[in-house]
Amino acid sequence: MENNKPVYKRVLLKISGEALAGDQGRGLDFNVIEDVCRAIKQCTELGVEVGVVVGGGNFWRGVKDGGGRMERTRADHMGMLATVMNSLAIADVLEQMGVEVRVQTAIEMRAIAEPYIRGRAMRHLGLGRVVIFGCGTGNPFFSTDTAAVLRAAEIEADAILLAKNVDGVYSADPKLDPNAVKYDSISYDDVLAQHLAVMDSTATSLSMDNKIPVVLFALKNPENIVHVIMGEKIGTIVQ
Repeated sequence: MENNKPVYKRVLLKISGEALAGDQGRGLDFNVIEDVCRAIKQCTELGVEVGVVVGGGNFWRGVKDGGGRMERTRADHMGMLATVMNSLAIADVLEQMGVEVRVQTAIEMRAIAEPYIRGRAMRHLGLGRVVIFGCGTGNPFFSTDTAAVLRAAEIEADAILLAKNVDGVYSADPKLDPNAVKYDSISYDDVLAQHLAVMDSTATSLSMDNKIPVVLFALKNPENIVHVIMGEKIGTIVQ
């Protein structure tokens, strides 16, 4: 591995909120977060520039948790606040590891984080800082997967690393269908046509329109982040 160079110069890492909760399912599991941050640190040491978008499902999922009981926009705003809690936790652990990091939020909360400004984000990345983007896109009705693709396009990332609770894209839900087949690689068109649950359709079409490859893999082993950066065939690549 020493002779190998990373295959990407700049990546956008999307971490699902549920993955940060570990086995407890809710809240924050700092053992998981430390493992993830260690992997991010390794990437920066390899000279890779890393942007991070994190979900909020370990605290609150707008549609699901507010389902029918709350106005959708307000439920989504609560979800955005959940992503900021996760962003601050990851930032803190990275800083403890000696990694320079900035949190930027799509909704201004100046006492806590910088507002999202593309030029500043690009400058931070160029200086080797990890930039964590909170609040999703800042708009209701858009998932954090869509935010990940949007930020990846804006910062001109070479790839989106989608770290989820599944280890790739399957022809069907592997939990329900024992004959589900895992794809090593698949086209955006096929993902949309077969309604495969990689990302929601908005995120998928946005990454297709901007020609950004998406690598989906399991976060259960955070080392996978480094393996993917080094070009190892892990999970599924959508391109």
